[in-house]
Amino acid sequence: MNTLSSTGSRSTNPTIAVLGFKRQLVYHLHFWAFIAVAPLVVVQWQHHHFLLSGLLILFCVNAALVIGLLRFRGTYFLKGRLFPLLAVVSAAYSTAINGHAGLYWAYPAASALFFLLPLREATASNIVFVSVMAVVSFMKFPEADFWRITFSLGITCLFSMIFAWLVGKLQTELSRLATTDPLTGCLNRSQLADVLNSQIQMRERYGRVSSLILLDLDYFKMINDQWGHLAGDKVLKEMALRLRNRLRENDQLFRIGGEEFMIVLPETAQQEANLLAHQLLTSISARPFLEDIKVTASASIAEVSNGETWSVWLNRADQALYDAKSQGRNQVVGAARHLATDSSNTDGFPAPIVS
Repeated sequence: MNTLSSTGSRSTNPTIAVLGFKRQLVYHLHFWAFIAVAPLVVVQWQHHHFLLSGLLILFCVNAALVIGLLRFRGTYFLKGRLFPLLAVVSAAYSTAINGHAGLYWAYPAASALFFLLPLREATASNIVFVSVMAVVSFMKFPEADFWRITFSLGITCLFSMIFAWLVGKLQTELSRLATTDPLTGCLNRSQLADVLNSQIQMRERYGRVSSLILLDLDYFKMINDQWGHLAGDKVLKEMALRLRNRLRENDQLFRIGGEEFMIVLPETAQQEANLLAHQLLTSISARPFLEDIKVTASASIAEVSNGETWSVWLNRADQALYDAKSQGRNQVVGAARHLATDSSNTDGFPAPIVS
């Protein structure tokens, strides 16, 4: 049984998928920490170490709360910040009264911090952790043991920090690769539904308008046939560059088909989007691509309407783009306010436009 809500159903959005796996990691670390520490409560109580037993009870209660809230509500209790505090205090006090038997628990606790907290917080917590353990070791053990303990614990933290940093970099790079088109660097379809839904929510909650532009190159197949696919790829890359140069920082550019692009325009009414679409077509046709390849494009615009889904919004724009193509290309057509969706299109995406 999956311990948390299924990540498979949300794997179409890589960012959400990564978040789901992080929650799985947090869940399992707290679960197995609870399993490991719970018996020690009884052991320390039997040895009349009542304060340490109480600290371990708090540790177990925190782990149980993290597990329960992640399992049933999907929230991270106090963002895991009780774990380092209880781990430092428990490990230091246990080492002070139990000697090496308490010291052994410092190593897994220090490593776990890098998987439970943001990297900076984990690094700061471990600096405090190593410093406290160094003081306790200096007071409890011979000098030779003090140096061995301090350096071995410090190196363990250093290796864990490097590993966590590399894993974070890898997650960021994998998310980037999964959400962007490798040729043009535009966003791809993996985040399309989430982006459009966020604009729909802004419309419904705050009355803020948003529009989208669909833009498709005219006769792109002829470019591939006449100049080759390599030239076609270069045209697409330059196309994305020209589009970006005309967009605002919060506008989002997608490549959703071979030669079809989509631009999401927050806080933009259809009239403003219409003006921008004409400017984009002008910038495309104004000068040739690759010195001698002349390109035009067709575009459609659609402002989000109250009560419609993202697929209805996108399909309205797609129908308008079809009209622009059928009416002679190299023009902008505004979408009708209400248009029924095609029930045969089960994935919610518009059918590709024929160039």
